[in-house]
Amino acid sequence: MATGIELILATALCLTCANDTTTLYPDGLLLLDDNYEVVTEAPNFDTSLDDAPAETRNTIMEKREKLQKLQDWIKGRHLRIGTLEDYPLSYTEMGPDGKKQGKGVSFILLDFLMEKFNFTYEVVVPSGNIIGSRSDFEGSLIQMLNATEVDMAAAFIPLLSEQRSFIFYSATTLDEGEWIMVMQRPRESASGSGLLAPFEFWVWILILVSLLAVGPIIYFLIILRIKLTGDKTQKPYSLGHCAWFVYGALMKQGSVLSPIADSTRLLFATWWIFITILTSFYTANLTAFLTLSQFTLPFNTVNDILTKNKHFVSQRGSGIEYAIKLTNESLSMLSGMVDRKYAVFTEDTNDTLNLRKYVEKSGYVFVRDRPAITHVLYADYLYRKTISYDNEKIHCPFAMAKDPFLKKKRSFAYPRNSNLSELFDRELLNLVESGIIKHLSARSLPNAEICPQNLGGTERQLRNGDLIMTYYIMFAGFATSIVVFSTEMLFRYINYRREANQWATHGVGRTPNGGQVKPSKWFWRIGGGSGSAKELLGSAHTNQITPPPPYQSIFRGRQENTNIRRWQHAANFGANNGAPGGEGGFGVLRPVGLGNYYGNDIGAPISGGLETTGLRKFINGREYMVYRTPDGRNQLVPVRVPSAALFQYSYTE
Repeated sequence: MATGIELILATALCLTCANDTTTLYPDGLLLLDDNYEVVTEAPNFDTSLDDAPAETRNTIMEKREKLQKLQDWIKGRHLRIGTLEDYPLSYTEMGPDGKKQGKGVSFILLDFLMEKFNFTYEVVVPSGNIIGSRSDFEGSLIQMLNATEVDMAAAFIPLLSEQRSFIFYSATTLDEGEWIMVMQRPRESASGSGLLAPFEFWVWILILVSLLAVGPIIYFLIILRIKLTGDKTQKPYSLGHCAWFVYGALMKQGSVLSPIADSTRLLFATWWIFITILTSFYTANLTAFLTLSQFTLPFNTVNDILTKNKHFVSQRGSGIEYAIKLTNESLSMLSGMVDRKYAVFTEDTNDTLNLRKYVEKSGYVFVRDRPAITHVLYADYLYRKTISYDNEKIHCPFAMAKDPFLKKKRSFAYPRNSNLSELFDRELLNLVESGIIKHLSARSLPNAEICPQNLGGTERQLRNGDLIMTYYIMFAGFATSIVVFSTEMLFRYINYRREANQWATHGVGRTPNGGQVKPSKWFWRIGGGSGSAKELLGSAHTNQITPPPPYQSIFRGRQENTNIRRWQHAANFGANNGAPGGEGGFGVLRPVGLGNYYGNDIGAPISGGLETTGLRKFINGREYMVYRTPDGRNQLVPVRVPSAALFQYSYTE
């Protein structure tokens, strides 16, 4: 490779060289002089067919002769042209002479053919303004072509299989028609509620699975670790505690669980990290979703219409109707919706009226080909712009789906055995390949997309529709709490009824072994005419229940205390009537199954030789003495000094 210095030297030397490059060109090319004028003659390309095979020469010559005969035949001839009212591709207007004049893209192409081949034409519209089919033949365009009432059809006719037995389609395809759905612009996203929008369906499923599975997994690993290591310092949390920890972490709540083992701490920290990352993604995506003006439409494909049984409307006799009603077409699965009156085929050719009547007022989905729906949306946008200049929500109340409802190739049509297709197809193919048809279809439209899904608004206020899932969660929570509360009351009522049955069997106020039991508040009688409720065999003055002995008497044995004498009397009464317990009828309360979690019985001397017997018990980390009162209830006496002082104050003051 040459260096930079070598290239510079070569350039300098070439400046002194004679320019003989013109002699290097082959003969027959166009050369220009310094004034950009041609200095050679144009090459003469031989277009003769002398070197071609004889069969090819004969075929080409026959075709040329046939085309020349067709050109001579059509020159000066007056043709009858059939068309459809299908704005903007083909439509008619009344001319000054009272005759219909063809307009739209189809007749721009036809006028080009008319100038080239020197013929005239008149426009005929079928009475039904429909394409037609075997079962819908009367007043259709294919009926006119089949009966040779017209010489050709200048309209963008979709290529349907059943119509081929009646007409002949042009060999040149004009375009591939796309029928698009138009619907009311949703006020919120149609992917569900705003709270579910940040994640797709399977992400929510996996989050739910992890929420249900992580709690038992943590519980199992903790138990497994304790079994394998024999560590007694780590408290084995219950399954309920582990499950509530997982749920509380998801809701960004704290936890009272404080693991000691390193492995257990790692389990807890792993779940916290996972939840932190998950909630961060959710918060960011939810903020973006609620602040942007972009929405997902509720109906994007044919399957959405079919599965949700959505009403839709299209033009009578259009390609959509026959693509649904004919069994061998792509939309035949929607034929059942036609039978159930979910599909409407309107005969009104005014798309603006159809849009406002069916879509804006009735909430239908309007299915129309792309050029027509783009023009009608633009016209509606211009009209609404005069109503409100700044509010984009008023300008664009409709939204257009991205995916086409139907795709079909479209072309002109001729009667069967017609030769006009051979004459016109060559010229139409040149127009299609040049892109003139696409240009004509959108020449009166702006370059920007009309009323896109994303309106581009930078400011958006949240509406009730965006927060509807929040309301649903609140209502579901209150409903669940009401159900749980009702269930609790039901079980409580059942338990009290069971107690009532026991009282009826063994005597009111007594247990089966003779002990005294306080009557249930559900077992009330109504006394007198005042309607006041009183307990059976109970005192109306509940504040006269004898309190337990003072705190000092438990450990000092003060004989002169009045409360002690009351307890002594009640204890003697309980002993004479078979009350369970130790001396003096003061039983020791030992809950079943708690084993050595409780201390030993402690006795304190009281006047009259009685010995009150209590049970030392730790409740919530505090020490209490548990005594039984004369009416059969348990009384807690705190042992800790500050709590004991409050207890003493409550009974002496």
